[in-house]
Amino acid sequence: MTATNLTLVRIAEIVGADNLLVGDAVSERFVHIWKTHIPLAAVAVVTPTSVEQVSAVMRYCHQTGLSVVVHGGLTNMVGSTETSGIELVISMEKMNRILELDVNSKTAFVEAGVILEHLQEEVKKVGLMFPVTFGAKGSAQVGGMIATNAGGLRVFRYGMTRQWVLGLEVVMSDGTVISGLKKLVKDNSGLDLKQLFIGSEGVLGIITRAVLRLSPASGGRHTAFVALEDFGQVLVFLRSMELTLGGALTAFELIWKDTYQRMCGVLKGGGIPLAFGYPLYVLLEISTSTGGTSPNLLEQLLEKYLEEGIVLDAAVASSESEQNRFWRIREDVDHLVSQCTFDQHFDVSLPIADIGDYVDGIRRNLDAEPGVDTYFVYGHMADGNIHVVVSKKYDSVDLIERVNNLIYSPLTNYGGSISAEHGIGTHKKAYLPYCRSKEELDLMRRLKGALDPKGILNPGKII
Repeated sequence: MTATNLTLVRIAEIVGADNLLVGDAVSERFVHIWKTHIPLAAVAVVTPTSVEQVSAVMRYCHQTGLSVVVHGGLTNMVGSTETSGIELVISMEKMNRILELDVNSKTAFVEAGVILEHLQEEVKKVGLMFPVTFGAKGSAQVGGMIATNAGGLRVFRYGMTRQWVLGLEVVMSDGTVISGLKKLVKDNSGLDLKQLFIGSEGVLGIITRAVLRLSPASGGRHTAFVALEDFGQVLVFLRSMELTLGGALTAFELIWKDTYQRMCGVLKGGGIPLAFGYPLYVLLEISTSTGGTSPNLLEQLLEKYLEEGIVLDAAVASSESEQNRFWRIREDVDHLVSQCTFDQHFDVSLPIADIGDYVDGIRRNLDAEPGVDTYFVYGHMADGNIHVVVSKKYDSVDLIERVNNLIYSPLTNYGGSISAEHGIGTHKKAYLPYCRSKEELDLMRRLKGALDPKGILNPGKII
């Protein structure tokens, strides 16, 4: 019996034959939902149903030195779930139960494989909400969200995933289970160990279960598209909206002119909120549950800003279906990707006041790069996060590196980051020195070495 066959036999004994995929069943899978045409390469895929199974599998992998890559919803953007063919893939898809919804504590106790959209639907039934959301909510799993500290469309008001995690259960590289599944909002009993694993992209441990904080459900939301003349006016508009609305302003998305026109293509010509041609567009949302905000306040404010010349045009969604249509324009990134030949995706952050200058600079650089076909710029402007999707005429390592440097190198001067919410994975690892010091990188390596001394957890990612 070969070493590989022996490994498969042993793992099958741990999880059961029904929870082990080999051969063609592996190659029918993939590493990303946008790359379904590329077959997964792995020794096998394990689909555990309990933390005990994950722990036992990791004990075996630690003993044998078998590397492990964890798969969730496969919506990451930086290669965190990529494999080379010599790893065991652990997919959390069968650990997908919502174990408890505690209305009094406003918490959800969930397994790592729970789909974000399913969680949102279930907590809504009991008058609560889990506010972290983004376009991939129908695929993304809670464990992956925590492992990547996912952001999304409401970070400005509600923060990143990190702010909504109260407790974690994590399986370490040697199979040890670290259980801190508490419902406590306040707990200063030593080091906050869960923070080590939030945003660690699976290089320090495998998240199996979590206690999430919930929020009272919104009494209602109101959405609008607004057109503006320049970035200076966007800043004026944002400051004024914040002063007037405070916590009621829950989203503020900025879209550049050409990107807005391309995004609207998803509507196939029907129900476009505002005419094309304005320099900048803002998609904003307010909640009527905060501070007694009245439903018609948004219309009143926009009328005032139109009269004062702060905004050029505005359209307020008049129904829930129209709101969903407005948000579809922004959320359906797949539509932009479908217009690219060879695409590269960027997710950067920098001080809000510097966004306009930074974007002007990278647009000049991209326009001057002969290998670039087109590009799209948009993002969560109110929390300093800009996304850029670049379409290229051809694909080569040299062109990828040139485009990366065009986007990343200016960030150092602004005190920015090469990754606002997508993480590092393998794709951004070489560019970390643009935003992290040598001392910080050394500390990351020391933590990795201490918690995963054999280097078997998601090898090659981040550090």
